[in-house]
Amino acid sequence: MDQQPQFSKTLKATLPISENSPIPPLRIGSHTLNSRLILGSGRYDSFETMQQSLTTSGSDCVTIAVRQEKLHDSSGRNIIDFIDLDRFTLLPNTAGCYDADTAVRCAKMGREILKRLENPGANWVKLEVLGDSRTLLPDPIESLKATERLTADGFEVLCYTSDDPIVARRLKDSGAAAVMPAGSPIGSGLGIANPNHLAIIRDDLKRDDPDYPLVVDAGVGTASDAAIAMELGFDAVLLNTAVAHAKNPILMAEAMNLAVRSGWLARRSGRIGKSRYGSASSPEIGVISERQTRP
Repeated sequence: MDQQPQFSKTLKATLPISENSPIPPLRIGSHTLNSRLILGSGRYDSFETMQQSLTTSGSDCVTIAVRQEKLHDSSGRNIIDFIDLDRFTLLPNTAGCYDADTAVRCAKMGREILKRLENPGANWVKLEVLGDSRTLLPDPIESLKATERLTADGFEVLCYTSDDPIVARRLKDSGAAAVMPAGSPIGSGLGIANPNHLAIIRDDLKRDDPDYPLVVDAGVGTASDAAIAMELGFDAVLLNTAVAHAKNPILMAEAMNLAVRSGWLARRSGRIGKSRYGSASSPEIGVISERQTRP
């Protein structure tokens, strides 16, 4: 464990970190995020590990479950005391809700908590309305109902949804500030299970609105999953378990930071086309052996 902070410092000394990055901020509703990685605050072994992981991640937005009992650990310590409210914008999360009525109540509770904290995240919500506790997949009908009601009440709704392009379109049309399709089920670590559907969502929702924010939310297992999500043309990645349950959450948080940045840059760099055959990168003029082609 003593060597891990040293490794982190080495990375920061040799790789471009946020202050030197050409990556622009992300606008979601009235909020501007300098990092395109959004981290959850749950499932860590301790508040101290969560705190260090958040710092290392480079993120400036943290989701937090707003039910009162989730704000304290078994010793009665408040999770808020371990989050730097001058740095992080809190994103209230309606985790564990299974119908629109409960989700709306939870969102309003979160708004009141964050108003008391004077945190700018009081006016938005990560909406999560689940269909069942086994798959943790979203209920599209209840999610749509809750989005319509919360939007009408002045919330900026970031809505967790499946990778169904039709549902994603309906959520955007209902006023969601951002649509957040799952890469795969929450906490599964399966990565991007259906990249084609995510690409359809991206093409559809950005066709006439290229700045509309799209976030891959859930299912990320490791850094390459986050990079793939960004290479698909998404604007940000929201994750929790991949960092919180990693063997070393602090190092994984840094890996996710670099992966999201790398994927964003790769998407805009214009990758080479794919070919069934090889293509030499060195010039063929002056080679010392004859070129061979086999059938």
